[in-house]
Amino acid sequence: MLFPNLLLSTVFFFLAAIHIYWAFGGKWGHSQAIPTDKDGNFIFAPGVAATVIVALGLSLFGLFYLNNSQLLSINWPKQINAIGAWAIPCIFVLRALGDFKYVGAFKRVKGTEFAEMDSKFFSPLCFIIGIIGFYLLINQ
Repeated sequence: MLFPNLLLSTVFFFLAAIHIYWAFGGKWGHSQAIPTDKDGNFIFAPGVAATVIVALGLSLFGLFYLNNSQLLSINWPKQINAIGAWAIPCIFVLRALGDFKYVGAFKRVKGTEFAEMDSKFFSPLCFIIGIIGFYLLINQ
């Protein structure tokens, strides 16, 4: 299944690139991507290391789906494929559902800049990633 794997791979590499941009001081979209409380205070302040770690994780997810597209051939243990095929979609569906306070479909803190972006873009994207991932898992 070439197209869904390439689609997910592209999305993950794009998201990783955004995180690298932020890690090197980029400002575009940064403040909208971090949850805030009702008063607009950031819930956490990710540093450069945390942002790079997220970028590396997203890049690994991109490599996972690029490898599954068979356009790339990484000879990693079969357990990686088995675990990744389940773990990645689960991570993103859980992210789409959220923490029931600041993040996700069932967040209670609404009306902030992050909450609006999360409702319009972040949570739906995470849900779509999860659904496509489960689709690929079922149809492999």
